[in-house]
Amino acid sequence: MKTSLKDIAETLKLSKTTISWVLSGKGDEKGISLATQEKVFQCAKQLNYQPNLLARSLNTGISGTIGLIIPDITDAFYSKVARSIEKEAETQGYSLMICSSESEIERENRMIRLFKAKQVDGIIVAPTKVSKIEIQNLVKEGYPLVLFDRYFPEMQTNYIIIDNEGSSYELVKKMIDNGSSKIAIITTNPHLRTMNMRREGYARALIEANLPVDPDLYGEVTFVDYEKNVFKTLDQIFSKVPDVDGFFFTTHILALEAFRYFYEKGININKGYELACIHGVSAFRVLAPNMNIARMPIEEIGKNAVRILLGDIKYRLENSTEKREVETLVLPCSLP
Repeated sequence: MKTSLKDIAETLKLSKTTISWVLSGKGDEKGISLATQEKVFQCAKQLNYQPNLLARSLNTGISGTIGLIIPDITDAFYSKVARSIEKEAETQGYSLMICSSESEIERENRMIRLFKAKQVDGIIVAPTKVSKIEIQNLVKEGYPLVLFDRYFPEMQTNYIIIDNEGSSYELVKKMIDNGSSKIAIITTNPHLRTMNMRREGYARALIEANLPVDPDLYGEVTFVDYEKNVFKTLDQIFSKVPDVDGFFFTTHILALEAFRYFYEKGININKGYELACIHGVSAFRVLAPNMNIARMPIEEIGKNAVRILLGDIKYRLENSTEKREVETLVLPCSLP
């Protein structure tokens, strides 16, 4: 049978209240001697006591868990951020619950409601952006929340993003400096403000170099069935601008699919073309060793997301009627 507080209390001939105080970390606060605390911990270990986390959360208001919602758990960027968040959460005594929204509005909303029902102490999310009803509800409630990679400019909430516009500008500027003058942009999800910022950086670099922002070099890929749509988009660009000499990819996912296109079409993309991408994966070292990459600060994103969220959790416990001032971070990428 599962060991209870009563079992430990009877073994040590102490009250259940004393046992509860010690195991919940309140021994010093309640004036319980170190010797008694040590006996309690040793007995709990010997009896293989497992705390009832739900009961503890009802008693303390803290479950010791946080929720993470990412668009795609198989995506290299999001999986690395998740690992960073989990690692940092563990150092702070928290466990992490992770789920993928699959970039679906209803699934994201369902996951938010599920996390709240599970009484997680706070939520970190890279939102789909298409629908924000549940996130708006979290903000209204003052629920501990941090957005990352994507955000809502009109919403007062914590968020962490990279310098999307500046990183894109620097990448395209370097392509121009290297001799490229007909640079295509391959992008997706125009409803995301972060993607628009990358497009703006691309356009600013062209304009400053007195190069036209040619609509025939703009490739917008619909994310649903993006594998097929990347092929269609690249076909259109090559048919309209056959002498295109550069490709700027706003995400590594689009770049990876483009390399399959180049391979199947027999195009040696590493000769006569300048390439650049926001975020990189290890495969790029083989597929395009000379590609300019803006490397995202994954560890910083994870650590800061946990830091901000735990700050919100603590503030909410101590100031239940007041909202904390939001914190926004724009982190630089490592550029070539």
